[in-house]
Amino acid sequence: MKTFETLVKLTSCLGQEIGVSPYLTITQDMINDFAKATGDHQWIHVDVEKARQFSPFKTPVAHGFLTLSLAPRLMADLFRVLSVKMGVNYGANKVRFTSVVPSGSQVRMRATLLETEEVPNHGLKIIVQCIFELEGQEKPACVAELISVLYE
Repeated sequence: MKTFETLVKLTSCLGQEIGVSPYLTITQDMINDFAKATGDHQWIHVDVEKARQFSPFKTPVAHGFLTLSLAPRLMADLFRVLSVKMGVNYGANKVRFTSVVPSGSQVRMRATLLETEEVPNHGLKIIVQCIFELEGQEKPACVAELISVLYE
């Protein structure tokens, strides 16, 4: 994990890879809990037997937005800024779900700091390219440009 004293120090990584998170196992329980939280109970996510019989993937797959929702958790493994008192999600420029995430698979996130912009009240808007990689697979599961605002 990279540690930066201040937001100014974070900006020194502009255009560079911040890091790669450890792998996280996507369990069927995680998928089921996400379905409960969002109301998306489509069988390709939650019905193990039906997925085994009818899905081309032969197993349930995670919701794309479940994969994306892991960004804050995985980002916390990559870096922190000691002077930051709070951060807020600001949105996304681009999000693409480029490959399915089968239940039981291992996902990690590779992050690159693309842009920074000072904002009022001692804040810094950052745009981070987040690439969600699956263990043993070349094609990523998700590629997203996520925007956050960090405040000192």
